[in-house]
Amino acid sequence: MDDVETIQHPLKSILVRDYVLGFFALFGFLAAFHALTPTLPIYLERLGSSKTEIGVLVGAIGISALAARLLVGKVLRSHPGRVVMMMAAALFGLSFLALIVFRPFWPVFIVRLLQGIAFASLDTAVLSHIVRIIAPAYRARALVYFFVGPSLAAAIAATSSVYVADAYGFTVLLFACTGLCVCSLLLSSTLGGKDAEEPKLSAPPGALFFRPQILAPAIMSLLFYFSYAGVAAFFPLYSLQCGVMNPGLFFSSMAVTLIAVRLLGGFVFEIYTKERIISFFLLVAAAALAILSLSTTLPLFILVGMLWGTAMGYLIPVSMAYALEYAGSSDGTAIGTYQAFMDIGLALGPAAMGMVVHFAGYRYMFLCSAFVCLVNLGFFLFYLRKRGKSTRAA
Repeated sequence: MDDVETIQHPLKSILVRDYVLGFFALFGFLAAFHALTPTLPIYLERLGSSKTEIGVLVGAIGISALAARLLVGKVLRSHPGRVVMMMAAALFGLSFLALIVFRPFWPVFIVRLLQGIAFASLDTAVLSHIVRIIAPAYRARALVYFFVGPSLAAAIAATSSVYVADAYGFTVLLFACTGLCVCSLLLSSTLGGKDAEEPKLSAPPGALFFRPQILAPAIMSLLFYFSYAGVAAFFPLYSLQCGVMNPGLFFSSMAVTLIAVRLLGGFVFEIYTKERIISFFLLVAAAALAILSLSTTLPLFILVGMLWGTAMGYLIPVSMAYALEYAGSSDGTAIGTYQAFMDIGLALGPAAMGMVVHFAGYRYMFLCSAFVCLVNLGFFLFYLRKRGKSTRAA
């Protein structure tokens, strides 16, 4: 009877206590994180940073996050996720206070590295906890719903952060971000002290830090976030150059679309395979960036934001579920490995695209990002073909 009830009401298997608490803990944390997305480049430029320095400082968060991802996966094997989340939220809150005092380049660079450690630790810890307490049959759908939180945080923070910075100054904005981190800390403290158990696969010692089975899907994550990070870093400056004074509207349109897709698009999993979903929306992402390279007005920016939001709405949770499925594990190490490659993309994207902007301008930078999406699609199709041949040979 219980099995039948679970099948008839999958939401009852997803919306358990720790799932909801983790949702709101991540929401508060990422609201603070996304508040910097449209405002940090503007803040740094007003402080006198060059385009190249802005790209490095925006992308620096991915450098330390990369190392932290691999280490936190091992830490989560012996420590409760809530402890890791609480420490990460505290460190993130202190980093916003530090940004009030410090000025570019090196002091802010160090702060951004600390933010990367905090971001990677909390993000990996909460995702590891969530996938462990949800039955494998519902993980893809659970991740789609769970990622509504980051989307909602981005939608609210992207626009409101620009308004707060313009109306009250960056200092008030940074204090508000600190308050959000405190809320995340308090919510994290209420989570269960021990993750639900799942069968563990035998693995060599090195697998405590790295899951080689997840490599190909992780490379896809790297390339996708490489494209996204470059756009996120320099779109605010491009928007101002085009006379659109609130670049947060672009990020909000993207986030609102993400929310709609993730709330209403669960039926797609019942119609199409993960491979088809990933392939199609990589094409949508490439098309969105190609259109952005030709766009100069707010309506077109919003259109691109909606297209990109649709692509992200499916690609991020589906790619993660796909990666964990073929890694044969959903522990902290597998998630940390996947997320580490994401951080490489977040770090390299702004730095590389900052050089493209310097030498060729914003529009060519957007076209380069579109090309990276097409390369990503080609790599995925090659991976599918190679994997299919290996399966047939076996």
